Amino acid sequence: MSPAITEADIEHAALATLEVLGYAVISGPTIAPEEPGAERGRWDDVVLRGRLRAALARLNPGLPASALDDAVVKVLALDAPTLTARNERFHEYLVNGVGVEVLRDDGTTAGETVWLLDAATPRRNDWLAVNQFTVVENGHTRRADIVLFVNGLPLSPRVWG
Repeated sequence: MSPAITEADIEHAALATLEVLGYAVISGPTIAPEEPGAERGRWDDVVLRGRLRAALARLNPGLPASALDDAVVKVLALDAPTLTARNERFHEYLVNGVGVEVLRDDGTTAGETVWLLDAATPRRNDWLAVNQFTVVENGHTRRADIVLFVNGLPLSPRVWG
């Protein structure tokens, strides 16, 4: 009789595969709020803001910090009335970038695009797999076995939106 395969075995195999594919792999509790390596300020934060901001600076080197900050605000707010509309807006941002205004040296403003990811050169992105990622919102606790992030943005419908 062969030994039983457990959920933990599957999770560890998935994480090992993701690591081979180029993802950094970390444990959710190590980046949880109030931990020394915290990457989230609150339990209901699902975006790793520091990673997002660092990625935007790396991927959009010619844009001022204010433009990058505006893009972060837009991504976090996702101003739309329904979950479907918010998902569509997020998809639009991923594909077409986030439109922002920048102040030129001559005092005029110009529209610019802040890219959330580099689709042409995927290795320029920050790929992260987090296991046991806990979210507490409105008194409900959810813990995903594995959440995938690109540039600090979760690409999992259960924690995003």
